[in-house]
Amino acid sequence: MEKLPTFVIITAARNEAQFIELTIKSVVAQTARPLRWVIVSDGSTDETDEIVRKYAADYPWIELMRMPERRERHFGGKAHAVNAAYASLRNLEFQVIANLDGDISVCPSHFSYLLSKLAEDPALGVVGTPFQEASGETYDYRFASIEHVSGACQVFRRQCFEEINGYMPIAGGGVDHAAVISARMKGWKTRTFTGMVCQHHRAMGTAQHGTCAAWFRTGVKDYTLGGH
Repeated sequence: MEKLPTFVIITAARNEAQFIELTIKSVVAQTARPLRWVIVSDGSTDETDEIVRKYAADYPWIELMRMPERRERHFGGKAHAVNAAYASLRNLEFQVIANLDGDISVCPSHFSYLLSKLAEDPALGVVGTPFQEASGETYDYRFASIEHVSGACQVFRRQCFEEINGYMPIAGGGVDHAAVISARMKGWKTRTFTGMVCQHHRAMGTAQHGTCAAWFRTGVKDYTLGGH
């Protein structure tokens, strides 16, 4: 079996006290553990920081980074948080960087599964798995592009992440979409592998809005980015 690449994880978490512990427990249980996991508290005002500190005390590879407080929750903030965490990791030797949302949990072999895909194909720049909502719903890949990788958990080859200059701070959303498109523009292959899924504990887009408003905002974002 080919040796798995070394990796780090970054999580941008803003007021994720309801779900962040599920995320942490799933990462701690991984068969392939990261060299470092930076959890960025993006101006959280709930118990997110306390939960992360509790686990960081037991697992020295978990690190809490605190961003300045701000009034709004938006995707541009997520991009700034991830990029700030990445800057703090630049001097560490690793080959892969994973962005994992703070309301996602994964099965114990999730990262080893994706790392093996990167090891098998040097042309792959970004990989991931489908996310499944609490209702059991996920994308139907007869209609959704297998080349798109959801922002719930995007795993980048380090060279790819640096070539696209990290995440683009788009306040209205589509940060993950822009990263995948940028990677393909640089000549990298991007791929969602459907052999397993990650669990999304909060309905998409409902962190600040109800379901109808969330779908409307998703439509605006897709139109802006040229989707249909």
